[in-house]
Amino acid sequence: MLNEVPDAIDWRILALLQDDARLSNVDLARAVGLSPSPCLARVRALEEAGYISRYVSLLDPRRVGLTVSVFIQVALEKQVERALGVFEQAIRDRPEVMECYLMTGESDYLLRVVVPDLQALERFILDVLTRIPGVGNIKSSFALKQVKYQTALPLPRAEKPGTRRRRRTAHRRS
Repeated sequence: MLNEVPDAIDWRILALLQDDARLSNVDLARAVGLSPSPCLARVRALEEAGYISRYVSLLDPRRVGLTVSVFIQVALEKQVERALGVFEQAIRDRPEVMECYLMTGESDYLLRVVVPDLQALERFILDVLTRIPGVGNIKSSFALKQVKYQTALPLPRAEKPGTRRRRRTAHRRS
């Protein structure tokens, strides 16, 4: 179990797994300069400590027929705990909602929604969003082009194994 903050090898393991979660343990161990058993133990410790929450496969939305990507701002009539909870529960159950954030500013929530076409978006807005109790205002913005999409988090730079910095120590002269 990981009892302290990750070291440079742990950060390197996390970075490599973010890039390719299908990387074999043998290849991962080789890349970070460990033998397979200690490498696997570190991965398990990172999982148990919550640094790795799950492994997924990222699909191409266009290839699976989800060609419309929309950002929707939702303002509630009142920002009270009950209304927030009702809205959040309704959104959690919707597969077309990829992300949902409670926001500051003009809108209460920002959603990223993917749908196959404009009719599906219309159905989502009219049959789902407008029927959630407490929804006051809905504004949609279509994504015309995806300029950047990244799933890997920006991790602290991991030093390569064997290149640890030496501590500076003060030398006394007698």
